[in-house]
Amino acid sequence: MNNDWLNRALEESRARGYLGPAAIELQVAHAEGFARCWEELHPAPPKEFLDLGSGGGLPGLVLLQRWACRGVLLDSMEKRIRLLQEVLKEPGAPLKGELITGRAEQVARDPNLSGAFELVTARSFGPPAVTAECAARFLKVGGVLIVSEPPNDEEVSRWNVELLAKLGIAPQGRVRHGAAFQILLKTKSTPKQYPRAVGIPGKTPLF
Repeated sequence: MNNDWLNRALEESRARGYLGPAAIELQVAHAEGFARCWEELHPAPPKEFLDLGSGGGLPGLVLLQRWACRGVLLDSMEKRIRLLQEVLKEPGAPLKGELITGRAEQVARDPNLSGAFELVTARSFGPPAVTAECAARFLKVGGVLIVSEPPNDEEVSRWNVELLAKLGIAPQGRVRHGAAFQILLKTKSTPKQYPRAVGIPGKTPLF
């Protein structure tokens, strides 16, 4: 892994206020937890992944560098995407990163992106219902959504199995790789009404 490039990119992201104050090494370790979740399920990297609400570039930049596969980093804020454009043009940057500015509710309906990904990641996108609804359409059937979770392992009621089934996804359980993560499997096609219009998943969440 080209840690020099990655560290420079993340330091710049933090300097612009897009990452928290924790040490870069700790933030990279958290991002690598997403990779370990996938690698426990599959021996090979995904052919493609989407980082939902990539923000300052985590975990997307770390996964691009680790796997050298196609990775789409999606965020609704143009200034964050501009930063990612800058760092992906620097020497040593991975070559297969793609950037999209837009709201997930709209972008998910792009025929080139709907059902296109083996893996979707979400580090701090939103509450479970919002994250699940916005992510589901991006996944292929059999694909995996990995979501960063709060540290309290006793909190087990965040994911509503019955209502998630409406989106075509099923929680597979909470795992730990340093930080905690929830694994969700795309079991069937997402009905055409999901995701709902921009802002609706957050205003009237499914659960």
